[in-house]
Amino acid sequence: MTNSDEASLYEVNQGVATITLNRPENKNALSVEMVNSVGDQLAAAQVDPEVRVILFTNNGNTFCAGADLKANQPGVTQPTARHSFVQILDDIIESPKPVLGRIAGHCTGGGVGLAAAFDISIAADDIIVGFTEVRIGVAPAVISVVCLPKLRRADASELFLNGERIPASYAAEVGLINRSVPRDLLDQEVSETLDKVVRGGPKALAASKQLISKVPQMKRSEAWEWTAELSQSLFQSPEAEEGIGAFRERRDANWVPPSNQS
Repeated sequence: MTNSDEASLYEVNQGVATITLNRPENKNALSVEMVNSVGDQLAAAQVDPEVRVILFTNNGNTFCAGADLKANQPGVTQPTARHSFVQILDDIIESPKPVLGRIAGHCTGGGVGLAAAFDISIAADDIIVGFTEVRIGVAPAVISVVCLPKLRRADASELFLNGERIPASYAAEVGLINRSVPRDLLDQEVSETLDKVVRGGPKALAASKQLISKVPQMKRSEAWEWTAELSQSLFQSPEAEEGIGAFRERRDANWVPPSNQS
């Protein structure tokens, strides 16, 4: 794990890279420091062969409050930006490794964008979620790219325009996150979900993410052609040979971390 004074913490354990937002005194706002730290760690997880899944979580009672409004003041010196929030959201979407969210604190503004960008987001049911931008005279512009595909137009209009915070259960109901669970069951729910995801083949998981992001944007004829080629390449891969062999032999495939083997 990295030094506890850093804006975000990084730890790899049993195939899972955990990135913990670690500025609770600043509500884990998206400062330049936070974005740089998260960007570095996300990049490290992508190239680490031991990492199968990436998990985001938080210290403190706020997962992420969005933009760092305290930093945008005269005389406040900012560090040099190595990453951008837009790039982090895009990297999460394009990541060949599944990215999950353990949302253990309140989530507003850009924090909602993170939660929506994750492949699977599970929240404690005592947190609140909200597009609060209009209350300070701005709009949820950048995060709309990841949030709008998950929302009905009616829900998006109401949430974007009224600026109200909603319970995690309602955020799940409208599709922003996958589900909310009682806080005392959050770790169990996240652990069980991780255990299921890491049982998938690495290339199969990456291909499944591509299907989710690309097929809805394709013309049907184009989608048939592309998915047929993808399916053929997967079935002919060494990964599929191992996976099918493991299924027939009633054993775990060789990519399943030892701690998850049955």
